[in-house]
Amino acid sequence: MDEPRRESLEDSASRRMRLNAGEPAAYGSIVAAADPEPPPRGDVEAAPLLSPAPRAVLRPLSKEELEEAAGGPRWTRIRSRLVLLFWLTWLAMLGTAVFIVVKSPRPVAPTLRWWQKSLFYRLQPALFMDAQPGSLRGIEAVCAQLAYIRSLGVGAVVLEGLFLTGSSPDGPVLNDSLVTGPQVEHLLRESSKAGLRVVLDLCELNFTASTGVSEENDTSVSPERLSTVQHALKSWLEKGVAGFAICDTDPAYSERTLTEWRRVIRGLKETCADRIVLVRQTGEELNSTHSFNGSLVEVVMRSILPPTHHILSAQEVAESMGACLREGVGAVWPSWTMGGRTSSEFQKLLLVLMMTLPGTPALQPGNELCSTRNVTLPEDQDVPSSNTDRERRLALALYTSLSLSKVREEALVSGSFTMLSFNPSSSSNSNSTLAPPILGFLRSWGCVQILVVLNVGPDPQSLDPHWAQGLPSAGVFMVGTGLDRMGTVALHALSLRPQEAVVIKLIEARSFSE
Repeated sequence: MDEPRRESLEDSASRRMRLNAGEPAAYGSIVAAADPEPPPRGDVEAAPLLSPAPRAVLRPLSKEELEEAAGGPRWTRIRSRLVLLFWLTWLAMLGTAVFIVVKSPRPVAPTLRWWQKSLFYRLQPALFMDAQPGSLRGIEAVCAQLAYIRSLGVGAVVLEGLFLTGSSPDGPVLNDSLVTGPQVEHLLRESSKAGLRVVLDLCELNFTASTGVSEENDTSVSPERLSTVQHALKSWLEKGVAGFAICDTDPAYSERTLTEWRRVIRGLKETCADRIVLVRQTGEELNSTHSFNGSLVEVVMRSILPPTHHILSAQEVAESMGACLREGVGAVWPSWTMGGRTSSEFQKLLLVLMMTLPGTPALQPGNELCSTRNVTLPEDQDVPSSNTDRERRLALALYTSLSLSKVREEALVSGSFTMLSFNPSSSSNSNSTLAPPILGFLRSWGCVQILVVLNVGPDPQSLDPHWAQGLPSAGVFMVGTGLDRMGTVALHALSLRPQEAVVIKLIEARSFSE
């Protein structure tokens, strides 16, 4: 290698090693090591072309250097204050959010008693009795149905027709042509094992002759007679009876009678909270001949349809259902029973209405199968043997869906009730003005709203898009009488088939005012 080229390479290597020469080293700078001794010029080939890489030396920046790099002490103070302001703002926002969550109104589920959380089942043991009076096999037939009744979600059985009707000076007396005392006690024990409470129906019994309760100022009743009636009621309560029922048309129905019953129940002390007094309303309005304090009664049982001996027409059913909705709930906790006779299709509508209205449904044998007859499931439940069996199983599936919805949805138990006014437009060419209207109402609980719509007419019906502008425009099907609707639905596109009812959970619910 010639001399000029060698000197050029050495000068270049020397310049690369002298980094930041003559200047104070800053944070992150590289300090070059001392230049090595140059090799002898006579041994050029043995000398390396480049010197070893310099060794980096790192040191932290001083406070003055940091302040200078940050823009000076003034900007340092500003940034510190901004960081402090950020954290103070974040804490203020967090505190505001917690305050809003704590103080904002939200629905609180009321504490419900057993008669408000379960169903009643009205049962007449006479329907299961054999021809032979007092047959134990009749009681056993009733006991055999208890497990099935409990599977329906029933919490209490109302036993009807056990006592002799008419004047009863010594309190309720069993009709020994149907049952005896030991048989009823056996039924009470079996009901308790099945998880069912028992309410004794004392309707059509007249205690007036013995207690004079029909006259508020009558003091002719001897303490011995009054004590006899109270002792009879207390005896049944001690045997496990959960309460008593009385009709509002009974001669004994009065404030004095209810007060006496309440006194007997309270005499049980620690168990009195589980016993009830139930009044069966026989007319369109509760008989108020004798005014009484609502605290004396826990439940008022009402019929949706009036009791009749003929099958009600569609117009009669629509009018009765509409009157029931307009009447509202009332001051005392209601219990709903179907009432009069109608077709099986209307039975489905009534079942939907009974299970979604505020209050406790009161079933009768066959209601869960949408039948007015007292029926039980066939023995061969696994394999349908006819179309009738298939229809009964579909009806039972409808009841099961409604029962589960009532258990799961707080809106169907504790939610508010709002009746809705519809403007239906028929999808058929019928110009009949006698077609029953669409009936509907809203159950609301917090931000959850459930819409119940029933088409009682013989023609398909669709909803007017402006029927309720305060409600959401869409929802999700929960259950329908046809058991074939599911998924989301736009309310303006909803078309109800003849004699069909649907239950819809609305989406993006907002407040609604009539």
